[in-house]
Amino acid sequence: MKIHIALCLLTSLIALADYPDQHRVTQGNELWENISSNVNVTLGNDGHSIELIDGVNTGYFTTIPDTLTQPFNRGLPSWNGQAEHENAGFKISMRFKIGDSWSPWLTVGYWKNYIWPTYGSTNYSGGYIDYDYVVLDDFHTIWQWRVEMKRQAAGHPSPKIDKLSFHVSDQRTTDNLSITNIVSDDPPEIFCETSFVCQYNVDPEIGGSICSPTSTVLALRSFDIEVDPYLFALDNYDDYWNLFGIWPRAVQNAASFPVDGAVTRYRTWSQAYDTLAAGGRVVMSVGPPLYSGHLMMLAGFDSQGDPIVHDPARQNGYAYEYNKTSLSRSWFEKGGVAYTFFPEDTLTLALGGDSYRPLGFDLHQNFPNPFNPSTTIRFSLEHAAEVTISVLDIRGRLLVELSSAHFSGGDHSILWDAAGFDTGVYFVQVKTSSETQTIKTTLLK
Repeated sequence: MKIHIALCLLTSLIALADYPDQHRVTQGNELWENISSNVNVTLGNDGHSIELIDGVNTGYFTTIPDTLTQPFNRGLPSWNGQAEHENAGFKISMRFKIGDSWSPWLTVGYWKNYIWPTYGSTNYSGGYIDYDYVVLDDFHTIWQWRVEMKRQAAGHPSPKIDKLSFHVSDQRTTDNLSITNIVSDDPPEIFCETSFVCQYNVDPEIGGSICSPTSTVLALRSFDIEVDPYLFALDNYDDYWNLFGIWPRAVQNAASFPVDGAVTRYRTWSQAYDTLAAGGRVVMSVGPPLYSGHLMMLAGFDSQGDPIVHDPARQNGYAYEYNKTSLSRSWFEKGGVAYTFFPEDTLTLALGGDSYRPLGFDLHQNFPNPFNPSTTIRFSLEHAAEVTISVLDIRGRLLVELSSAHFSGGDHSILWDAAGFDTGVYFVQVKTSSETQTIKTTLLK
């Protein structure tokens, strides 16, 4: 009886454990390789952007369903791309799978101007999109992207997209955080200079509403990128929601300059310090007790480990120091959401779970599983490596070598077509010069 009670308690504790934050990024040529269906789109001449084919006004693509190892019920989508003409753009939708059922497609945003006849759905019986934030009633591990592209005339430059980012989490992590532990976290001293501007000085009419674009300008200026804060704010304006503060739009707007960005989360000050130390920038989304809702740039930490910010809402907001407990509550109790920016092609820092550039080597579970007759095998590399991908039988005997090639650092996927194989359990083995990982999969015919 004691053993039974102990096992029940252990099971309960496991069930109550928070699932870790995870981050999946698909970009460049890999995004093209992960398309499952498309109409009128192609890989651009730059080799990393997807765009409309010549002579057409509309097109779309959907990606292969993506999966993470740990469940999530909150998500932060973002993207990088271009829309040079005012009458051209793209719209992003997602759907989520639980059991054998998919949600409807839910619109999570667009760029740049609102040129669409309808926005699309933002809610269903199992969740909704809160402007720019995925809120799900149940835990999921599988989702899919859909990108619609449009231009009003075939002669207009095509919109382009080269990156899809999804940072996911468990709401319990935010609900159960310890402010005491966060405040006692004292990172080393560091400071990021910038050319400061107060948002109220940008324009008297919109100054009170542009904390998001102004904070992003501070981050860009800290990279020595000169940006006009008024024009940047106008570009940030979402003319469907009539808001300047939609999170993915600030990240997308910054992508027009030589930076790479995503909407992410942080759970500790040290985690944010790691980004700054690696050359990145953090724009924090904060709430009570300091503001009802606001964004500011994390400038660094003083010699005692207390955070320093560039707060665009204050005339004296350059290198401003709030009470650490108040600032910790304002940021982390709201979820630690932030825009994370790095100079282009230097996103090397892991932010917990999956990362911008994977740390080490990770073989993910194939999808779908069970499958018939084909399935996608996904793996991540920190650095470029020679990789061999093989299929073994249940006794460990080699059946087929799917690939043996040089792969760049990042996320990769290959398709296994098992049409010639019998129903049964198989093992997929991915091997580099230093490590071997194996997953089990089931073919059902």
